[in-house]
Amino acid sequence: MANLSPAFAYTVVYVKDVARSVAFYSKAFGHSVRRLDESHRWGELDSGETTIAFTPLHQKETDGITGRAPVEVCFAYADVDAAFKRAVESGATAVSEPEEKEWGQKVGYVLDIDGIVVRMGSYVKPPPHSH
Repeated sequence: MANLSPAFAYTVVYVKDVARSVAFYSKAFGHSVRRLDESHRWGELDSGETTIAFTPLHQKETDGITGRAPVEVCFAYADVDAAFKRAVESGATAVSEPEEKEWGQKVGYVLDIDGIVVRMGSYVKPPPHSH
């Protein structure tokens, strides 16, 4: 029997202007650009094992099924405060400054240039052992 356990390959973000969003994410969040299709209908960033990609809001393949999906893009950083500051200076809209959360992560939220929620968090530390 075939192994049907999946690898998470992509998060695709539907945006108004693919080239503009790829440039924004590269500058605001520190990714390098892996690919920007000549048609400007597809862009990818180097983002570890899972690729973040961008495609236009309106296209014949998916128009009518994509709508305004409630989605959040999350990035992890060693220095969340510095990363948050860079994102805002690069045009992201601050939603909430980084703060320590009860689950052991420092988290801040911004909106990208299309109004998509981006969570910027520290690497999650395991909770301390209770005695």
